[in-house]
Amino acid sequence: MKYRAVTLAVVGLTAILGAPRAAFAQAQVEHGLKVFADSKCSLCHSVAGKGNAKGVLDDVGSKLSAAEIREWMTNPEGQRKKTGSDRKPVMKSFEKMPKDDLDALVAYLQTLKKK
Repeated sequence: MKYRAVTLAVVGLTAILGAPRAAFAQAQVEHGLKVFADSKCSLCHSVAGKGNAKGVLDDVGSKLSAAEIREWMTNPEGQRKKTGSDRKPVMKSFEKMPKDDLDALVAYLQTLKKK
């Protein structure tokens, strides 16, 4: 009986502590969507059929890790060489983007997964 009470307490505490984390994650993704729009990423990329169809990002969250997405944004030339990409125009670097914006953009792009 004592084990069950402890288990219920842990589950309840996890739910309580997880709620703010989930809300933060959702807010970060929404901020990332805004950064995507404000940075005019759709000039070269598309999501859900909106934007430049030559750079479809609909499944990028399944294909690349968060670290790989971040590397594409902060060191696109290095990633081009590493992957053999020859897409034109060359992606510009966002290495000077504020960390909070970059983190949010990565979080948003990680949600882009085909269902």
